[in-house]
Amino acid sequence: MNLRYPIGKFECPETITPEHLSKWISDIEKLPSKISDLVSDFSRGQLETPYRDGGWTARQVIHHIHDSHHHGYIRFKWAMTEEKPLIKAYNEQLWAELFDTKSAPVSLSLDLIKALHAKWVFFLKGLSPIDLKREFIHPEGNITISLAEDIGIYAWHGNHHLAHLKIISEL
Repeated sequence: MNLRYPIGKFECPETITPEHLSKWISDIEKLPSKISDLVSDFSRGQLETPYRDGGWTARQVIHHIHDSHHHGYIRFKWAMTEEKPLIKAYNEQLWAELFDTKSAPVSLSLDLIKALHAKWVFFLKGLSPIDLKREFIHPEGNITISLAEDIGIYAWHGNHHLAHLKIISEL
């Protein structure tokens, strides 16, 4: 198993169907409870355990999910209110080393993930087919991403890090 990418890398289908979108939105909707259920009995030691040599600890992964998905939600808002905006990237690795990410109780991010995903899913379910074609530009590689594709990216991202937490739970 590739511990860095236990579910593989995201591969966007050439044509994104309503079925893809429905599955991806469902994944985003269910992620908070899946994470909470999985880590509810984690010991302090498990929270400080990395999922692989050189990888983040469970605590860092949980806080990263909130940080990343919070950015994701804002990117959707920008794409809906600006014409093909250039979004702001952030240095995930440096954020993972910040004091709050390395030491704050995971309950803070778990609560935020639950609330964020509830609002995000409400927003996603209200997007029209025209809305889903709206795009933003990611500055890393100057890549144009549609909102439909980004739904898939964030569904994958949540499942990707859930798999990291499952690795820790099985150690």
